[in-house]
Amino acid sequence: MRLSRGRLIGIGALTLSLMLLAGSVRSHCQVPCGIYDDPARLKLLAEHITTIEKSMNEIAKLSAEAKPNYNQIVRWVENKETHADELAHIVTYYFMAQRVKPTPASDAAAHAAYVKKLTLLHGLLVSAMKAKQTTDLAHVEKLRALLAEFRAAYLGPKAAPAGAKAHDHWR
Repeated sequence: MRLSRGRLIGIGALTLSLMLLAGSVRSHCQVPCGIYDDPARLKLLAEHITTIEKSMNEIAKLSAEAKPNYNQIVRWVENKETHADELAHIVTYYFMAQRVKPTPASDAAAHAAYVKKLTLLHGLLVSAMKAKQTTDLAHVEKLRALLAEFRAAYLGPKAAPAGAKAHDHWR
C-alpha cells in the first residue's frame, strides 16, 4: 500500500503532536477512574513543602558565600519552583477538581465544611506562589500550617499521616 504525500505529512504531524503531548501528561488523571489515595497525596504535599524549604536554605547558604556558585543557585531556584508547581498541581487537579465535592447551601454544616476546605486549599495555592517568589521561610511554615489544617478538615481532626514521626511538622 502506497501512502500519498499528504497522508504521510498528516501521520507525521499526528505522531509529533502525540509525542509532544506525552511529555506534558501528569500523574493522576481526571478520568473518573475511582482510584484515589488521599493519604499518599497529603504525604506528597508535605514532601514538596520540605523540598521547598531545603531549596530556600540552600539558596541562602550559597548566596552568602564569598564566591557564590550561581549555577548551583539557579538549580536550587528551579528546584524550589518545580516543587511549588507540583504542590499547586496536586491541590488544584486532585483535591479541588476531583475530591472536594460541592454541597448545597441548604445544608449549613456541610456547606461550611466545604467552604473551609476550599479556603484552605486556596491558601495553599497562594502560599506556594509566594514561596516561588522568595526565599522567606515564613511561607514554608504557612504551607505546613495550612496543610495540617486541611488534613484535619479533610480526614478528620484525629487523622495522622502515614509514617508520621515526632519530627514531622504535623503537630
